[in-house]
Amino acid sequence: MLVDSPPEPRAETAPAPPSSRRAIRVLGLFASVLVLALIAAASIAVGSKQLSMDQVWHGLFHDSGTFSDVVVGERLARTLLGLLVGAALGLAGAVLQALTRNPLADPGLLGINMGASAAVVTAISFFGVSSVSGYVWFAFVGAALVGALVYLLGGTRNATPVRLALAGTAITAALYGYLQAVMILDNAALDKMRFWQVGSLASAKMETIWQVLPFLAVGLVIALGLARPLNAMAMGDDTARALGAHLGRIRALSMLSATLLCGAATAACGPIVFVGLMVPHVVRSFTGPDMRWILPYATILSPVLLLGSDVVGRIVARPSELQVGVVTAVLGAPVFIFLVRRRRLAQL
Repeated sequence: MLVDSPPEPRAETAPAPPSSRRAIRVLGLFASVLVLALIAAASIAVGSKQLSMDQVWHGLFHDSGTFSDVVVGERLARTLLGLLVGAALGLAGAVLQALTRNPLADPGLLGINMGASAAVVTAISFFGVSSVSGYVWFAFVGAALVGALVYLLGGTRNATPVRLALAGTAITAALYGYLQAVMILDNAALDKMRFWQVGSLASAKMETIWQVLPFLAVGLVIALGLARPLNAMAMGDDTARALGAHLGRIRALSMLSATLLCGAATAACGPIVFVGLMVPHVVRSFTGPDMRWILPYATILSPVLLLGSDVVGRIVARPSELQVGVVTAVLGAPVFIFLVRRRRLAQL
């Protein structure tokens, strides 16, 4: 009787050594910075008003107050704000996804965006605020108060991802009802909130940048410093405690950094959706779950998406333009659906 011989074992490709993977990731970071620089240059050079490269160069380095110089100055402020806001949203999204252990979490999950929106509509309707510089402070205070309230309702030291998410959802629902009630009763507030809620870089000014820069800088430093503690938390609470992690402190600092980043970004531009949701998820698909790589990549690639969407919005509707919040949703949603359907959702 013939006996079938056992099949030969298939040759498996050996995983790349850690040093090789690290080198690839470092090269990827440099490539990401290069792409970001090109997008930033395009953001300054391209717009609804067509300018020659000589005019752009003159406006950047020899500003004499001409019309083209003023346009270039406005684009420069818009680009700088886009860089800051994009980095803030991507970094905050990555931190919140790690904090809640939910790869689909974003700043809206914990009510931070809704807190800023409710504060802005309050400023418009009850205090008569009509300038962007006035919105900034109300929006930031609203985001900060909601972030603190979510953390308190989540149980402070005993906070868990589920408690934080439930607290954020409840507060978001309550604030949404308040927001709609005020806008229905106040037509002026409704008209002004329509523009702010879309999310836009069009009203960017250097004054606004200087107002939000300290909050963004502090939030960025805190978030980047949480890479290792968040890696420990990803292994589970018991393992993290065994490794010496202080879970209450980590969660408090994570909430603080996300509130600073989301609050300042939302205050400056309105609630721009999708950037903080998609970019960290895409980054995780090629870096793995290590927050030491996810956070830097998200900080660099999120402005690429935001500024790229802003440039597209200026081109497709010339001589007018589409707001960046609309473009990020239109461009990003199909891409995100494709990733979810074609790839296994990255686990945290």
